[in-house]
Amino acid sequence: MKVAILKYNAGNICSVVNALERIGCNPILTDSAEELQSADKVVFPGQGAAGQTMRYLKEHRLDSLVCSLQQPVLGICIGQQLLCRHSEEDNTDCLGIFPVDVKKFKQSLATDKIPAMGWNEIHTLSTPLFAGITPKDFVYFVHSYYVPVCDFTIAQSDYILPFSAALHKDNFYATQFHPEKSGRVGELLLENFLKL
Repeated sequence: MKVAILKYNAGNICSVVNALERIGCNPILTDSAEELQSADKVVFPGQGAAGQTMRYLKEHRLDSLVCSLQQPVLGICIGQQLLCRHSEEDNTDCLGIFPVDVKKFKQSLATDKIPAMGWNEIHTLSTPLFAGITPKDFVYFVHSYYVPVCDFTIAQSDYILPFSAALHKDNFYATQFHPEKSGRVGELLLENFLKL
């Protein structure tokens, strides 16, 4: 199986490579249109700012490439947010795969910290991406922005308010949390993605 990780101007990509290697996969890190289109699976990970990242994708014509992919695609963290329609971060128009908008967390209580950082439970799980993963399992988040619960939500979590921990539409899957930092639960999710 050929697994390609989208190479672009974002942090945390190497940890995704390492996580896939731990479960026996040897991914390639690439921004080549040919390699991405011929891959069996594509992972779109990273950490970064929405505006800066979308500019990079557009400058390198990776925006239209991602939207054209037909095989299973997994967006992680900023990868999930950029697959949405628009982000409040830098007032950014994104890729529009998921016709929902990314919102910024607003403090409800003095104890609410932004960014939301650390382990949190997921629940209301659906699709084979979560096979073997149970509600109340914990995964690792680092984010100041969130996708509201919507028709494409396949997992939820709660911080200040309920939000989409994962999304699915057609061949596109996405997680707000970091499977590569989420221990055995994250490894299981990555294994499930490779089986799709």
